[in-house]
Amino acid sequence: MFDYIKGELVFKGDNSISVENNGIGYSILTNPRTILSLCDIGLEVKIYTKLIHKEDSMTLVGFKQKEDRVIFDILTSVSGIGTKVALVLLDEFSGSELIDYVINQDYKSISRAKGVGLKLAQKIVLELKDKLTNKNTSREIIQGKFENKNISSEIIEDVQTILKSLGYNNNEIQKGIEFAITSANSKTSEEILKEALSMLSNV
Repeated sequence: MFDYIKGELVFKGDNSISVENNGIGYSILTNPRTILSLCDIGLEVKIYTKLIHKEDSMTLVGFKQKEDRVIFDILTSVSGIGTKVALVLLDEFSGSELIDYVINQDYKSISRAKGVGLKLAQKIVLELKDKLTNKNTSREIIQGKFENKNISSEIIEDVQTILKSLGYNNNEIQKGIEFAITSANSKTSEEILKEALSMLSNV
Protein backbone atom coordinates (compact mmCIF):
# COMPACT_ATOMS: atom_id res chain seq x y z
CA MET A 1 0.00 0.00 0.00
CA PHE A 2 2.81 2.42 0.92
CA ASP A 3 6.25 2.09 -0.68
CA TYR A 4 7.79 4.80 1.47
CA ILE A 5 6.84 7.86 3.49
CA LYS A 6 8.84 11.08 3.29
CA GLY A 7 8.17 13.80 5.80
CA GLU A 8 9.20 15.43 9.05
CA LEU A 9 10.47 13.16 11.80
CA VAL A 10 8.44 14.25 14.84
CA PHE A 11 9.02 11.45 17.35
CA LYS A 12 11.59 8.80 18.23
CA GLY A 13 10.75 6.08 20.74
CA ASP A 14 12.50 2.89 21.75
CA ASN A 15 10.93 0.86 18.95
CA SER A 16 8.80 3.31 16.99
CA ILE A 17 8.85 6.67 15.25
CA SER A 18 6.30 9.17 13.95
CA VAL A 19 6.59 10.90 10.60
CA GLU A 20 4.34 13.78 9.57
CA ASN A 21 3.43 14.20 5.93
CA ASN A 22 0.83 16.73 4.71
CA GLY A 23 -0.66 17.10 8.16
CA ILE A 24 -0.95 13.36 8.78
CA GLY A 25 1.19 11.68 11.42
CA TYR A 26 2.23 8.11 10.67
CA SER A 27 3.15 5.88 13.62
CA ILE A 28 5.75 3.42 12.39
CA LEU A 29 7.07 0.36 14.20
CA THR A 30 10.80 -0.25 13.75
CA ASN A 31 13.89 -1.20 15.79
CA PRO A 32 16.70 0.60 17.64
CA ARG A 33 19.26 0.07 14.83
CA THR A 34 16.99 1.90 12.39
CA ILE A 35 16.16 4.66 14.87
CA LEU A 36 19.85 5.32 15.56
CA SER A 37 20.47 5.71 11.81
CA LEU A 38 17.83 8.41 11.37
CA CYS A 39 18.19 12.18 11.32
CA ASP A 40 17.32 14.46 14.22
CA ILE A 41 13.72 15.25 15.10
CA GLY A 42 12.39 18.13 13.00
CA LEU A 43 14.29 17.14 9.85
CA GLU A 44 13.00 15.38 6.75
CA VAL A 45 13.28 11.61 6.67
CA LYS A 46 12.45 8.90 4.13
CA ILE A 47 11.24 5.56 5.52
CA TYR A 48 10.48 2.46 3.45
CA THR A 49 7.34 0.87 4.84
CA LYS A 50 5.48 -2.41 5.06
CA LEU A 51 1.82 -2.58 6.08
CA ILE A 52 1.03 -5.60 8.26
CA HIS A 53 -2.73 -6.23 8.10
CA LYS A 54 -4.25 -8.66 10.60
CA GLU A 55 -7.85 -9.32 11.53
CA ASP A 56 -7.74 -7.07 14.59
CA SER A 57 -4.96 -4.60 13.77
CA MET A 58 -2.96 -2.79 11.13
CA THR A 59 0.70 -1.96 11.76
CA LEU A 60 3.07 0.11 9.65
CA VAL A 61 6.64 -1.20 9.87
CA GLY A 62 9.52 1.01 8.74
CA PHE A 63 13.04 0.55 7.39
CA LYS A 64 15.83 3.00 6.52
CA GLN A 65 17.05 0.84 3.62
CA LYS A 66 14.77 -0.86 1.12
CA GLU A 67 16.73 -4.13 1.17
CA ASP A 68 16.01 -4.41 4.89
CA ARG A 69 12.33 -4.47 3.98
CA VAL A 70 12.99 -7.26 1.49
CA ILE A 71 14.95 -9.23 4.08
CA PHE A 72 12.11 -8.61 6.56
CA ASP A 73 9.68 -10.15 4.04
CA ILE A 74 12.00 -13.12 3.53
CA LEU A 75 12.38 -13.63 7.29
CA THR A 76 8.65 -13.50 7.95
CA SER A 77 8.12 -16.18 5.30
CA VAL A 78 9.70 -18.61 7.79
CA SER A 79 7.09 -20.34 9.93
CA GLY A 80 7.37 -19.13 13.51
CA ILE A 81 8.84 -15.72 12.65
CA GLY A 82 6.54 -12.75 12.99
CA THR A 83 7.06 -9.02 12.86
CA LYS A 84 8.66 -8.79 16.32
CA VAL A 85 11.29 -11.49 15.77
CA ALA A 86 12.13 -10.25 12.26
CA LEU A 87 12.73 -6.73 13.62
CA VAL A 88 14.88 -8.15 16.43
CA LEU A 89 17.01 -9.99 13.87
CA LEU A 90 17.41 -6.85 11.76
CA ASP A 91 18.33 -4.96 14.91
CA GLU A 92 20.99 -7.46 15.95
CA PHE A 93 22.47 -7.96 12.48
CA SER A 94 22.83 -5.99 9.28
CA GLY A 95 21.16 -7.40 6.19
CA SER A 96 24.49 -8.58 4.74
CA GLU A 97 25.41 -10.30 8.02
CA LEU A 98 22.13 -12.21 8.09
CA ILE A 99 22.59 -13.29 4.48
CA ASP A 100 26.13 -14.48 5.22
CA TYR A 101 24.97 -16.51 8.20
CA VAL A 102 22.18 -18.15 6.21
CA ILE A 103 24.38 -19.01 3.24
CA ASN A 104 27.15 -20.36 5.48
CA GLN A 105 24.58 -22.22 7.62
CA ASP A 106 25.87 -20.43 10.71
CA TYR A 107 22.75 -20.88 12.82
CA LYS A 108 24.74 -20.43 16.04
CA SER A 109 25.46 -16.80 15.19
CA ILE A 110 21.80 -16.20 14.30
CA SER A 111 20.76 -17.66 17.66
CA ARG A 112 22.56 -14.78 19.43
CA ALA A 113 19.58 -12.52 18.69
CA LYS A 114 17.26 -12.02 21.63
CA GLY A 115 14.41 -14.52 21.61
CA VAL A 116 15.90 -16.64 18.83
CA GLY A 117 16.99 -20.06 20.06
CA LEU A 118 19.03 -22.69 18.25
CA LYS A 119 15.97 -24.49 16.87
CA LEU A 120 14.50 -21.36 15.33
CA ALA A 121 17.91 -20.32 13.99
CA GLN A 122 18.28 -23.73 12.34
CA LYS A 123 14.82 -23.35 10.80
CA ILE A 124 15.77 -19.94 9.40
CA VAL A 125 18.85 -21.39 7.73
CA LEU A 126 16.99 -24.43 6.42
CA GLU A 127 14.08 -22.49 4.92
CA LEU A 128 15.98 -19.49 3.54
CA LYS A 129 19.22 -20.88 2.11
CA ASP A 130 17.60 -22.16 -1.09
CA LYS A 131 15.64 -18.92 -1.55
CA LEU A 132 18.81 -16.85 -1.44
CA THR A 133 20.96 -19.13 -3.57
CA ASN A 134 18.54 -20.17 -6.29
CA LYS A 135 20.66 -20.31 -9.45
CA ASN A 136 17.70 -19.93 -11.81
CA THR A 137 18.64 -16.35 -12.62
CA SER A 138 19.84 -14.59 -15.74
CA ARG A 139 23.57 -14.85 -16.43
CA GLU A 140 23.67 -11.95 -18.86
CA ILE A 141 25.37 -9.71 -16.32
CA ILE A 142 28.24 -12.13 -15.80
CA GLN A 143 29.10 -12.72 -19.41
CA GLY A 144 31.80 -10.29 -20.49
CA LYS A 145 31.06 -7.69 -17.84
CA PHE A 146 33.72 -8.51 -15.29
CA GLU A 147 36.51 -10.09 -17.27
CA ASN A 148 39.99 -8.81 -16.37
CA LYS A 149 38.70 -7.76 -12.93
CA ASN A 150 40.72 -10.41 -11.09
CA ILE A 151 37.59 -11.98 -9.64
CA SER A 152 36.06 -15.36 -10.38
CA SER A 153 32.81 -15.73 -12.27
CA GLU A 154 31.60 -18.03 -9.47
CA ILE A 155 31.81 -15.20 -6.92
CA ILE A 156 30.06 -12.82 -9.31
CA GLU A 157 27.32 -15.38 -9.90
CA ASP A 158 26.83 -15.95 -6.17
CA VAL A 159 26.49 -12.23 -5.49
CA GLN A 160 24.23 -11.70 -8.51
CA THR A 161 21.95 -14.55 -7.39
CA ILE A 162 21.51 -13.07 -3.92
CA LEU A 163 20.92 -9.54 -5.22
CA LYS A 164 18.34 -10.94 -7.64
CA SER A 165 16.57 -12.67 -4.75
CA LEU A 166 16.47 -9.31 -2.95
CA GLY A 167 14.61 -7.72 -5.85
CA TYR A 168 17.33 -5.71 -7.59
CA ASN A 169 17.19 -5.46 -11.38
CA ASN A 170 20.08 -6.26 -13.74
CA ASN A 171 21.19 -2.64 -14.09
CA GLU A 172 21.32 -2.14 -10.31
CA ILE A 173 23.16 -5.43 -9.84
CA GLN A 174 25.78 -4.49 -12.41
CA LYS A 175 26.40 -1.09 -10.83
CA GLY A 176 26.51 -2.58 -7.34
CA ILE A 177 29.03 -5.27 -8.28
CA GLU A 178 31.21 -2.84 -10.25
CA PHE A 179 31.35 -0.56 -7.22
CA ALA A 180 32.06 -3.46 -4.87
CA ILE A 181 34.94 -4.82 -6.94
CA THR A 182 36.81 -1.52 -6.66
CA SER A 183 36.00 -0.80 -3.01
CA ALA A 184 35.97 -4.18 -1.27
CA ASN A 185 38.89 -4.98 1.03
CA SER A 186 38.90 -8.55 -0.20
CA LYS A 187 37.45 -10.36 -3.18
CA THR A 188 35.30 -12.85 -1.26
CA SER A 189 31.63 -13.15 -2.13
CA GLU A 190 30.74 -11.94 1.40
CA GLU A 191 32.78 -8.75 1.03
CA ILE A 192 31.58 -8.07 -2.52
CA LEU A 193 27.97 -8.53 -1.40
CA LYS A 194 28.46 -6.25 1.61
CA GLU A 195 29.91 -3.44 -0.50
CA ALA A 196 27.30 -3.86 -3.24
CA LEU A 197 24.47 -3.63 -0.71
CA SER A 198 26.08 -0.60 0.89
CA MET A 199 26.21 1.18 -2.46
CA LEU A 200 22.69 0.18 -3.50
CA SER A 201 21.28 1.30 -0.13
CA ASN A 202 22.28 4.87 -0.90
CA VAL A 203 20.99 5.04 -4.47
